[in-house]
Amino acid sequence: MKSSSPGGLVYSTETGRMCPACRQPLAQCACKAQAQAAPAGDGVVRVSRQTKGRGGKSVTVVKGLALDAIALALLGKQLRTQCGSGGTVKDGVIEVQGDHVETVMAALAKLGHQAKKAGG
Repeated sequence: MKSSSPGGLVYSTETGRMCPACRQPLAQCACKAQAQAAPAGDGVVRVSRQTKGRGGKSVTVVKGLALDAIALALLGKQLRTQCGSGGTVKDGVIEVQGDHVETVMAALAKLGHQAKKAGG
């Protein structure tokens, strides 16, 4: 029985490991550079409050920032410090513990980001 994967070159004795997506040597792989160069975001930052799946505790969520991972982590740290609470940055989303929608929106506007309040 044949597997459904397309197969292909995984390792070359000349160049070493090969990228399965672009079939180039990992040192010359274009996939990772494209993923890092184009962060997800449409220019509109959406700030919302969520409680679903968090034991009834509210979390302020910031989505749609067109920043790379390092800049996003720094902005997350700055927002958490300004709100005086904890939080995290994961999958391009900043989460700040507690209901700080207005504080986060004011901070983002001060930093030059166009922020919209999303949800209820």
